[in-house]
Amino acid sequence: MDFLNEHVLWWHWVVFGLLLFIGELLSGTFLLLGIGIAAVVTGLLTWLLPLSFTAELLLWSAGSAVVVVLWYRHFRRAGDHESGQAGYRVDTPGTVTEPIEPPARGRVLFDAPVLGNREWPAFADRPIAQGARVRIVEVSGQLIKVEEI
Repeated sequence: MDFLNEHVLWWHWVVFGLLLFIGELLSGTFLLLGIGIAAVVTGLLTWLLPLSFTAELLLWSAGSAVVVVLWYRHFRRAGDHESGQAGYRVDTPGTVTEPIEPPARGRVLFDAPVLGNREWPAFADRPIAQGARVRIVEVSGQLIKVEEI
């Protein structure tokens, strides 16, 4: 540890962080970005405050963990809301407006928009009468498979 305390300087952390940034450009995972930010911050703090290598390593580890946790929380939260055309669930209920007689399609008016529209052509494994309540079982391209509730 004495060797590392004497020979690892502040700019080593900055260079390490820049190398991680370059690695991030090659990988595109955003994981190395957070670890690189923590390395650069560690280097700058080491430049301002004389720290032992053990303290630098702990600072870098804690910084990496904080940045990565914040980054993944941001992504998880961004996926929680419904936006665009992805705001539907597979079990979305609806009402048959044109009867479904397999193999022919009918039409269903859903209670909530599905992929941007409320009314869609739909198919089913069994005949379903007009006015029957159905739910989505599967989305297959531009067709929606339903079953009676």
